[in-house]
Amino acid sequence: MTDAVKDGSGRGIDAPSQGDGANAETTLAPSGWPAADRERFWQIQHDSLPGNPAGRGKGGAVATALNGFAARVGEEALRQGGSAVDAVLSAALAQIVLGGGAVISFFGILALMHVDGESGEVSSLNAGWNTVLGEDDPLSIPGKLNAAGDGIANMMGTGEPSGRTALVGGFMRGLEAAHRRHGKLPFARLFEAAIELAEDGFVVSPGLARYIDIRKQDLARLPETKAVFFKPDDTPYVEGDHFRQPALAETLHHIAAEGADYMYTGAWAAKCIEAIQADGGRMTMGDLAAYQPVWSAPVTIERGGHTIALLGEPCEGSVNLVESLNLCEAAGIKERGHWSTSADSLMRLAKSCAAIGGMRYESEEEQQAAFPGLDMSRDARLSKDHARDLWARLEDQSPIRFLPKGTHSDVVVAVDADGNMAALCHSINCLIWGRTAIVVDGVSVGDPAAYMQSMVAETPRGGQLPNPIEVGIILKDGKPDTAWSSMGVGLHYQTTQSLLNIVDFGMDLEETANAPRLLLPISPDASQRELILRVVDGEFPEEVLDATGLEIKRLQPVDARFAQGLWVAIRRDHATGELTAVSPTYTNGQATAF
Repeated sequence: MTDAVKDGSGRGIDAPSQGDGANAETTLAPSGWPAADRERFWQIQHDSLPGNPAGRGKGGAVATALNGFAARVGEEALRQGGSAVDAVLSAALAQIVLGGGAVISFFGILALMHVDGESGEVSSLNAGWNTVLGEDDPLSIPGKLNAAGDGIANMMGTGEPSGRTALVGGFMRGLEAAHRRHGKLPFARLFEAAIELAEDGFVVSPGLARYIDIRKQDLARLPETKAVFFKPDDTPYVEGDHFRQPALAETLHHIAAEGADYMYTGAWAAKCIEAIQADGGRMTMGDLAAYQPVWSAPVTIERGGHTIALLGEPCEGSVNLVESLNLCEAAGIKERGHWSTSADSLMRLAKSCAAIGGMRYESEEEQQAAFPGLDMSRDARLSKDHARDLWARLEDQSPIRFLPKGTHSDVVVAVDADGNMAALCHSINCLIWGRTAIVVDGVSVGDPAAYMQSMVAETPRGGQLPNPIEVGIILKDGKPDTAWSSMGVGLHYQTTQSLLNIVDFGMDLEETANAPRLLLPISPDASQRELILRVVDGEFPEEVLDATGLEIKRLQPVDARFAQGLWVAIRRDHATGELTAVSPTYTNGQATAF
């Protein structure tokens, strides 16, 4: 049974009717929450710009970039004695259900950072894509070769559907591994909210409706997928419809009871392989059974009395971020003042971010053509000497040309009462279900290999691809201070600026979240290649922008979604125990604390 509560427009939104939650059986599911909380968070979920004030408290805190309803799921895990990891995992499961598996998936990828509140010990978990053992010619995988930055074109999909574009997703194995090491609640309890949301359903949000409309032709290709996203009258679900996912609920029941083996060696695994091979894929049951997530030492950088700990190997995003921070130091941005007040700093920031967050090289030959004689190996890129040499080249290079790259994801961070922090990012790593739009018992199987052929070719068969995700922990004087995670096409830009705001300019989290931002300098159709300045209208003083001499693109907040990075963070004040959580201003994410 459900009650219809109203959002700001008067539209009915389904919320379970279980009283005020006070006498309900203990559960993380929405049916156990106070009715006022259910109503509030459904309204947030359906509002593209609900307003995202900082969350404050001492008991626990959670923040999400999208799907604000899931933040309340994570909060409930903390309220019921769960750890920070329990909170981010239960929230991530709910995020996927709420998104219909479009841009995040139970067969996608996951990255997680955790820090112990007492010891300050940091752990890093990579559950990225594994390549397929039987794929012996990756460069011939159908799709648009190395087209990660092709924006709307990649969102719509290119070429004929092919099962060869599927890679082995690590999300569920990673979730299970994280819980085994850092969880407190029983494993099955993490799934309670996600299962209820899938079983009872919810009203289709504007965002999900837009995704379905954009991809309705591909979603109708396979009968099982069509059964999920089309109604009995053969029309796709639209905004305001009641959307249930019973097949997914059944799958989640099995995983909750049997563990991740259900997806990697059990019944779901067999169906997944059958579906992929039916489209010409080469994945086998052996590929799934062999999958293991990777615990590794974090990548670290010391800066201004802080230790920034980033996702460990195999990683790509962490190397990019270290190099970018070192470049900003070599550029002297701190000494020249914040980029919101200094045109010189703004120009230097733009070059530093574009060089690392925008330039993409598929071979050593391409790297050397751009920077002849400069060592661009992984180890070199982590050094400050390399950054100084690279900046010397960039300082004289105008304009910079770049090929942007980005994926769809979601993020969640949490801190528990003991000061343990967790930061998670998960992704389908392709845009909107993938061109194949394969759905197996409610779980979407994307096509990430359709644009990463060269990377697949460079990775040993059956090995894990370097993870592009940027997620991390900041320690101050050896103690956990801040946990953060980022997503979106402009994630590298936003993460670099956010860390500089905290470490170099001493901002608190609210100041960091609200500081003027430089967005990814690219148009939604990915046609822009020259360096411009893309900003949110009104954030920067006009005299600062004019003094750069560059072309300026001013976006309204609602139009910034294709150019912004989404950054969430939590912080704990060691002196007072006060917790602060922030989520992006221009999304339906939410920061919550108690």
